Amino acid sequence: MLILELYVFVLAAFVGYMVITKVPPLLHTPLMSATNAISGISLVGSMVAAGSRHGSLATALGFIAVVCATTNIVGGFLITDRMLKMFRAKDSHAAPAKKG
Repeated sequence: MLILELYVFVLAAFVGYMVITKVPPLLHTPLMSATNAISGISLVGSMVAAGSRHGSLATALGFIAVVCATTNIVGGFLITDRMLKMFRAKDSHAAPAKKG
C-alpha cells in the first residue's frame, strides 16, 4: 500500500510541476486566484485534522498544515494584489482635484 501511495505522490508532483511550468505569464493572476481557492479548501481540511482527537501526532501535523495553508493563502493574495497593481493606470490612485 505504501508503494501505491508513493507512486501517486510522485506522479502528482511531476504532473503539477509540468502544468505550472507551462503556464504563460499572462495567466498567472487568474491561476493564482484559483490556487487561493484550492488553498482555502485545504485550510478547512487541515483545521479539521488539527481539531480531530486522533492523537498528538495528528494534531501537530494538522497544526503545521494550518500554518502552511494560511501562509500560502496570504502570500497568494499579496502576489495577486501586486500583479493587479501593475495593470492599473498610474493616476487612478490620485485624489480628484478640488474646484473652487
